[in-house]
Amino acid sequence: MILVPQIQHPTATEYFFAEGCFITEWWNSTADTAVSVARARVEPGVTTRWHRLRGVTERYLILEGRGQVEVGDGPPADVGPGAVVLIPPGIRQRITNTGEADLIFLAVCTPRFTRTVYQDLEPEGGSEQDHDAQP
Repeated sequence: MILVPQIQHPTATEYFFAEGCFITEWWNSTADTAVSVARARVEPGVTTRWHRLRGVTERYLILEGRGQVEVGDGPPADVGPGAVVLIPPGIRQRITNTGEADLIFLAVCTPRFTRTVYQDLEPEGGSEQDHDAQP
């Protein structure tokens, strides 16, 4: 049996997400609901909003830059290239770029990220609300 691999090159453009970072979707397809992969970019001095993903495990694979990640009620942890951060479903999270260059990481979600799983925990008006996220 000859297997032809599926190879996809990211064609999506980077967009700003209300969480406070820039996202480029590398892999997020209804044909493969098991996983999604996005490249995230956080500018120096920026802290993303507290948020959680319902029913989705997320992993941050840090590629470039320096930061501090906060998961749940745990203390902030320093991260840099090569660090992998595991974020269980439904647990609040945010990341801060503590360096002088962009903090770049892959956000790998299982199952795949959809807008319905994202919940912003820093609402305006005093109650939790969902953000309209891409895709």
